Amino acid sequence: MERLISYAIAGADTTLTVAQFLKKKGYSSANLTALKKIPDGVLFNGRPAYMIHPLSGGGTLTIHIVESVSSERIPPMDIPLEIVYEDADLMVVNKPAGLPIHPSMGNYTHSLGNAVAGYFARQNCPFVFRCINRLDHNTSGLTIVAKHMVSGSILSTMVKQRRIHREYLGIVRGRVTPPAGTITAPLGRRPGSLIERTIDFENGESAVTHYETLDFCNGHSLLKIHLETGRTHQIRIHLKYLGFPLIGDSLYNPDMEYITRQALHSSRLSFAHPITGEALAFHAPLPQDMRRVLEGTHPV
Repeated sequence: MERLISYAIAGADTTLTVAQFLKKKGYSSANLTALKKIPDGVLFNGRPAYMIHPLSGGGTLTIHIVESVSSERIPPMDIPLEIVYEDADLMVVNKPAGLPIHPSMGNYTHSLGNAVAGYFARQNCPFVFRCINRLDHNTSGLTIVAKHMVSGSILSTMVKQRRIHREYLGIVRGRVTPPAGTITAPLGRRPGSLIERTIDFENGESAVTHYETLDFCNGHSLLKIHLETGRTHQIRIHLKYLGFPLIGDSLYNPDMEYITRQALHSSRLSFAHPITGEALAFHAPLPQDMRRVLEGTHPV
């Protein structure tokens, strides 16, 4: 993967060094260290520049990102990949349910990482897999994949700073009461389990989930869910705590009458582009298996 990024230096930025300017743009210390090792990784007005080089006088700062080695332990596979958006810095993918984000023991070749690796291998392009907002393997919908180290670092920081807006759609049995609200309950590991989470008011991490009922069909409520925090299994645990767990959730609510995976879909993402700052927004419609629950057709 190779990327050239150019910045016009003017105004207050002319008082900064290269390192100060790049830090201001969101580059991490690891990014700066890596750029030092790339031939012509940093150019100012067309000439190689050190990180301490002053940007006085203005001009153009060019960053040359080169990643020549692909992710280890993620073999490229020919797996269908629904790309909603792609540019030189990132991809937004609509992940199907049943596809984990990363390979794991016993599932080494069937993951989103394998699919993305295959996509770039077919272009003869080295690629390091960096998924930004990870979804459970049985949750469908939108996820962001960074295409190089700088966009990956900036997007990861944006997640931590809650600057990536995520909206989900979920289906629960019954008419939710109250129909809208906020769930505030800390989450922690369930004792004795490596996977399950639970409400833990003593030692858990803070977690806040906002929800709103959009529709009631076939004895089920369709909820719009907005995360203020991003804890593991947060939506699944919080809705169960509310008394309305997601249907089809084999771990927390094995109600499989209409669907055999948790009825949860990452439907909307909005954020500022990590390099250009442009406002981006994406939508993935409700998948067929969740639509069928509301229609009351083709039960499992």
